[in-house]
Formats: sequence, C-alpha cells, structure tokens
Amino acid sequence: MLAENKKYHRVMLKLSGEALASDKGFGIDSDVVNRLCEEIKAVTKAGIEVAVVVGGGNFWRGLRGSGAGMDRASADYMGMLATVMNALALQDGLEKHSVDTRVQTAIEMRQIAEPYIRRRAIRHMEKARVVIFAAGTGNPYFSTDTTAALRAAEIEADAILMAKKGVDGVYDSDPAVNPDAKKFDELPYIEVIKRHLSVMDSTAISLCMDNNIPIVVFNIDEPGNILRAAAGEKIGTLVGGKE
Repeated sequence: MLAENKKYHRVMLKLSGEALASDKGFGIDSDVVNRLCEEIKAVTKAGIEVAVVVGGGNFWRGLRGSGAGMDRASADYMGMLATVMNALALQDGLEKHSVDTRVQTAIEMRQIAEPYIRRRAIRHMEKARVVIFAAGTGNPYFSTDTTAALRAAEIEADAILMAKKGVDGVYDSDPAVNPDAKKFDELPYIEVIKRHLSVMDSTAISLCMDNNIPIVVFNIDEPGNILRAAAGEKIGTLVGGKE
C-alpha cells in the first residue's frame, strides 16, 4: 500500500488483551505478538502514524474481580497494571522488528515507561515512532475502550481501529448464536447506543460521537487487516465519521 494512497494520517489501534493471547485467551503468545507487530510495522512503513491502546483481559478484568466481591477501584487498578505488561510485550516485539516504540503510562512508573504527556506523544508519532498508551486512563471505572476514545481525541487521530477477535464487523445479533445475523457495513453512532451493540461501551462511543471520531471494527485474525483498515479499505464496519 503506497503512502500517497492512505486515507488516514494518524490512527488509534485498539487491541484487546485477548488479541495477544493464544486460543486459550490467557497470557501472551509470542507468535501472536510477532504477527501483530509485523502488521503494525507495515502500517508505519505506509507513512501512517500509529498509536496503540491495549486491554488487559488476557490477565485480569476489573469487572470480574468486582463481581467476585473485590473493591471495584482495586480491581480496576489491577486491570491497569495488566495492560502495562501487554504494552511492554508489544514494545519488545515492535523493537525486534526495528520499529521505534514508546510506552506511556497513565500511572507513573518511570523505571519502565514514560508518563503520559500529550505533546510528547504527538511528537513521537511525528517522528514515526509507535506510541503505546498503557494503564488505561489512570482512573477506575473507565474501560480501555474509553481510553482509546479519549487518547484518540487528545492526539487528534483520524480514526479508531477496533480490532476484534473472531468477528469481522458489527452485527445486529451475535453471529455465533444466530446464523441469520445481519452485518452492517456502516452505522451511525446513535444506532450503536440505541441497539446496545457491542462495539464499545456507552462512555467510549459517546466520546467518539461528540468528537466525530470514526471507528473501524474489523477482524484481527485475518493477516493484513490492520493495514487494510488503516489505509481506508472497506473492511468490517465503519461507525460514524464523514464519508
């Protein structure tokens, strides 16, 4: 994909923690990380600036912990630390592919990562470095989907690329349960909220709607899809945005 054909100049890639795991859904699979890093490298080679937000669900979910009786804030902070482990794994993989990468954390931990500083993050991307935002927003009760929406607005990203495992877009019902589920090619933000479609949580989708940040929902399992989504090819489902 030639850089002059790219649709987006700067993108926010949202990866779930499970995207880094094997089929078991737990831990970090080095082969999976290696493949994802190769794809992210291809996006940077096309001249597209990349930021990444990664979840922590392959290690811990705050909601699951609070559901088991743990204090919600404590459970969420544990989830934030899980995202840092994933971010460091991604950074290691990208640098093995000769992609300059910086991790910025919303909770300060200077020995292993930079603190989140908006202008510094933008400057890194202008220098063709990949920036990985870890530790969520630094606040409990906010998901990593909301982190992706917030950071995308802050760095003025052209789009959020929502990488999903096992599904190639947004459907009107669960395609794993309903074989007649209808896939949407395009969808307004408000429909996602009204229909309670599982694209992002309502806080995140509202933030995207208020700031007019398009969301491309696509299947991460198919090789090459990150570059296709970043280049503006019609894959998956486009939520919001101006055509």
